[in-house]
Amino acid sequence: MDVATIALAGGTMLGLGVTAGWLLGLANRVFHVEIDPRVEAVNAVLPGANCGGCGCTGCMLYAEAVVAGTIAPNKCTVGGPSCAEAIARVLGVEVQETWPYRPIVHCRAHDGDKLLIGNYQGERTCAAANLVNGVQGCTYGCLAFGDCVAACEYDAIHIIRGLATVDYDACTGCGACARACPRNIITMVPFKRERMLAVACSNKDFGKDVRAVCKVGCLGCKACSKVSGLFTVTDNLAHVDYDKYDPDHFAGVDVAIEKCPAQGIIFFGKPAAKDLAKLEEVEAPKLVEADFKTTVDKTEWQG
Repeated sequence: MDVATIALAGGTMLGLGVTAGWLLGLANRVFHVEIDPRVEAVNAVLPGANCGGCGCTGCMLYAEAVVAGTIAPNKCTVGGPSCAEAIARVLGVEVQETWPYRPIVHCRAHDGDKLLIGNYQGERTCAAANLVNGVQGCTYGCLAFGDCVAACEYDAIHIIRGLATVDYDACTGCGACARACPRNIITMVPFKRERMLAVACSNKDFGKDVRAVCKVGCLGCKACSKVSGLFTVTDNLAHVDYDKYDPDHFAGVDVAIEKCPAQGIIFFGKPAAKDLAKLEEVEAPKLVEADFKTTVDKTEWQG
């Protein structure tokens, strides 16, 4: 190969490189999309978890939606109130009072509490087992195969003696466990205090049918709703009205906890002195470890 050929080949490659560079530069100018600097500012104060708890598939998409005004600035479950305040400062708006959302497992049946257990030999996932009849007598209870555990990126939920149990010290409130549960018995609740009451059951059957499949299920007896306005009973199942979760509606709560024959009204989360002080007018129920005894003079504790 002579020098002329080599020079021609080199010149051709150089020309192609220059042309490609010019075309790329032109395309960058033609197709350039201006990014609102507020988007980058909002994204900078987000935790970067990309957990999807806000409803968006990533933090940058959430930042874009917040700046566009299509989603509220207080939807970041991982960042919580401090993150919402930082976003509000970037946008120059006021953010409404918000609370961190945390999961509550509406079941309290450990191994030994569940009756009529079948000999399930299928795939060891909740999603698969939920499609099969006879896995366990209660069709509303925790299946305990750990789909929620696998979904959690923060090691904040574990299967303990046959029941999904949240570690609130590690939980960020991303909601992955709730989305993973095929029975939808894990709900995201606004934690207006560091400990929150909940009815730890999801069974909507009549009391006698509940007793046949679970030792600790809600009987729908309305004992709680008769003494406290914080509780309602619909479809044979008691619920806490979290819109009323304030001192004005705490009257009778301690009586409701004591009268619950299944002892299924439980505090979830972490106890805090400041929250206990807000309940001074209520005789605080005794907090014990979640050993799920069936005596009626104790309130049980999870978390």
